[in-house]
Amino acid sequence: MLPKSAYKKNRPPWLRVKYVNNSGNKKISDAVKSNGLNTVCQTANCPNIFECYDNSSLTFLILGDKCSRSCSFCRVKSASSLSLDLDEPRRVAKAVTDLALKRVVITSVTRDDILDGGASLISLTISMTKENNPDCHIEALIPDLRGRRASFSIIFKSEPDILAHNIETVRRLYPKLRPQGDYDRSLKVLQLSKQAGLLTKSGMMVGLGEERDEIIEAMKDAHSSGTDIFTIGQYLSPSPIHHPISRYYQPSEFRELRSIGFDIGFSDVMSGPLTRSSYNLGGK
Repeated sequence: MLPKSAYKKNRPPWLRVKYVNNSGNKKISDAVKSNGLNTVCQTANCPNIFECYDNSSLTFLILGDKCSRSCSFCRVKSASSLSLDLDEPRRVAKAVTDLALKRVVITSVTRDDILDGGASLISLTISMTKENNPDCHIEALIPDLRGRRASFSIIFKSEPDILAHNIETVRRLYPKLRPQGDYDRSLKVLQLSKQAGLLTKSGMMVGLGEERDEIIEAMKDAHSSGTDIFTIGQYLSPSPIHHPISRYYQPSEFRELRSIGFDIGFSDVMSGPLTRSSYNLGGK
């Protein structure tokens, strides 16, 4: 693990992001705050926040700002007993309208404490946002909902433009990185989404200790499960207490993985050091 004093200093130059402060960034930040909402952009400290804000893109984090799970790579805090904000869907839709956003991702923390995993509120948020903003491109990035088909059906009926669920890492590392998750269950989410007739998307991080052949195997698994769009990005440990970075991948390696992804059969592949699951919303 990197010492705290050298934590960000040792990052290679292609992973350093320049801070940009403009009126667009402030407008979005103010609207999010005034509507009492959370975003992955801020909660997960996304390196692409300035670029996405500048392009009128935003990833809302709903169902609270704390997760019922404890993945060792994630910056979102964990909690076992959480409240639920039933007015949140309306406020998300309002914020999209107020900001005239053209592209949004609606994602959520995992809520194993709720019977349907929060599917009803996720679906309502998508539906209200679509109704109030018919020209906005909406991607839903959903948790695995413990594999409950009834919960997935609730979300599928809202018909987002893209239905995304990230496999995050390779099969071997799941017990260490996602102890409450299941690799095959995540693949099943993608399969059910494709069977529902939706455009599907998944993604993973590299630099967690995986091997090259494991990355390719995971890509093939995702594709065979019905994934249309795939993303690959460098894992950046949120803090010294999170899972350490095994190594930094070179930009050339990301280009190679992108080429392999197209050979596997994905319709679109985004692969780069700063690529994140909701980055550029699938290139739309």
